[in-house]
Amino acid sequence: MVSVADGIHKAEELVKRAVSGTVPVYRHSGPAGDTNQGQGSGSVGRTIYKHLMNGVSHMLPFVIGGGILIALAFLFDDYSIDPSNFGKNTPLAAYLKTIGEQAFGMMLPILAGFIAMSIADRPGLAVGLVAGLIAKMGSTFANPAGGAVNAGFLGALFAGFAGGYLVVGLRKLFSGLPKSLEGIKPVLLYPVIGIFLAAVVTTFINPYMGMINDGLTHFLNGMGGTSRVVLGMVLGGMMSIDMGGPFNKAAYVFGTAQLAEGNFEVMAAVMAGGMVPPIAIALCTTVFKKKFTEKERQSGIVNYIMGLSFITEGAIPFAAQDPLRVLPSCIIGSALAGGLSMAFGCTLRRPTAASLYCPPLETL
Repeated sequence: MVSVADGIHKAEELVKRAVSGTVPVYRHSGPAGDTNQGQGSGSVGRTIYKHLMNGVSHMLPFVIGGGILIALAFLFDDYSIDPSNFGKNTPLAAYLKTIGEQAFGMMLPILAGFIAMSIADRPGLAVGLVAGLIAKMGSTFANPAGGAVNAGFLGALFAGFAGGYLVVGLRKLFSGLPKSLEGIKPVLLYPVIGIFLAAVVTTFINPYMGMINDGLTHFLNGMGGTSRVVLGMVLGGMMSIDMGGPFNKAAYVFGTAQLAEGNFEVMAAVMAGGMVPPIAIALCTTVFKKKFTEKERQSGIVNYIMGLSFITEGAIPFAAQDPLRVLPSCIIGSALAGGLSMAFGCTLRRPTAASLYCPPLETL
């Protein structure tokens, strides 16, 4: 077990170590489906990061699929019929938008559910899903039906971790039960007690998450032109620092979280910044052919597709070969792209480049 950086920079050395027989062979020793064992689970930060990324990766298909269906609804609708109902004026548009909204609305429960599943395996899934739904509803003890607060992305994030670790606690609590009762734990004890406790904890924390969300939303909405550009530059630059690593994912998760709060400019800046490295590499290999080998030029062509598909990792092989020149230039380019995105008021309603929208220049 080594870091990703070693896999990139020390590949040959790792292969030699593997075939030499001097390193221990990994053997899974945890429960079925548990992938924590042997993966540096002693590092709290790495463990939390792994659980978070499991939730985000399972959430994205709902965000992208639902978001694109909503975009298609606007495409096929007629704005002139009823501007206030744009997106649902025609039967086809109304159908697409309804499906898209339902898929998009599953974003937060799925995030929480798969965070909890990553922590506690399958018993955590139902507990996390329900806790995430409670966060999405904004339930409080005074108003269980929800709607009073906006717990949003942060609430679902907390709900997922709370649900997962509650199930882990229940496992330890019931570990002393007789073997004859082993079968009722996953079908009765974990779901009933776990869902109830996770719902109580999430309901308690929702008002606090709502205050944080509302404060952040007001802060972003109140930012002036210069400060918004700076924010876009920071987020765009973060996308290129490690190209798929913790900095990249932190900016991406922040942009996705702001989608749920209706701040679509942040996601646009993140997307623009993440597309710069592979596209820049592709352009370099096309325009300055003599500075690259034949193999590098072939890889550069692939980077056009990867860049347009928002796959920042396409630039990693080039950055690994010449980090002192490639990384700074990519970071600067991504920061400029993120700043320009904010300056032009570009918006993005779902994490896919196909839906990037920039207003006409005369409206800026």
